[in-house]
Amino acid sequence: MALIQWQPFQEIESLQRDMNRLFDRLVTTDGESNRPAFIPAAEIEETSDAIQLSLEVPGMDAKDIDVQVSAEAVSISGDRKEETKTEEKGMTRTEFHYGRFQRVIPLPTRIENTNVKADYKDGILKLTLPKAEEEKNKIVKVNLS
Repeated sequence: MALIQWQPFQEIESLQRDMNRLFDRLVTTDGESNRPAFIPAAEIEETSDAIQLSLEVPGMDAKDIDVQVSAEAVSISGDRKEETKTEEKGMTRTEFHYGRFQRVIPLPTRIENTNVKADYKDGILKLTLPKAEEEKNKIVKVNLS
């Protein structure tokens, strides 16, 4: 049996390369500059009468956001134009982030898409999606053998 010298730093570098490859495949990019694409964070809560959906879209005007609601899903898309400017010790640093985004969120139950209420304030879009009447009163009897 041959003895092999263990080289821990070489194994750590190999692990780091593998992890970098994995994250490169998982991160969605905007296609043009290979920067990570903007995907708004979402939070969904279901009550007995409605579904409450909140999305985080900071730095955007309401006119730049397009919301389309079907009975089964919500689609949010828009153009993001963000600029940050900092001034320190006589130097100015400016960064721009532009790009389109789209996110489709499937809903857990059917809703009445004609009665959706929306509120947009401080970069948070809140949608109140009332459940369809047949979903509110849906009770399923389970037969036990």
